[in-house]
Amino acid sequence: MDYVLKYSEESVSQLDGIDKETARRIIRKLESTLQDPFNFFEGLSGRPEYKLRVGDYRIIANIDERRHILFVRSLGHRKNIYKRQ
Repeated sequence: MDYVLKYSEESVSQLDGIDKETARRIIRKLESTLQDPFNFFEGLSGRPEYKLRVGDYRIIANIDERRHILFVRSLGHRKNIYKRQ
């Protein structure tokens, strides 16, 4: 069973703020992980969230195994993304 992809308001505005080609790459990558996100996402140490690397960008998400939801919390360039959390 595939996971359902959901975005936070913050992640949607962050997607709008980056160039369109990078945003398309991020969306395609997220959609490609929906069958089994645990094969693609890596756990963040000391935190319940997971991260996914897409070039120089990182996606921070929660994975709800019980309800099969992949919830994108935030995304951004690798040099800034961890400072905001």
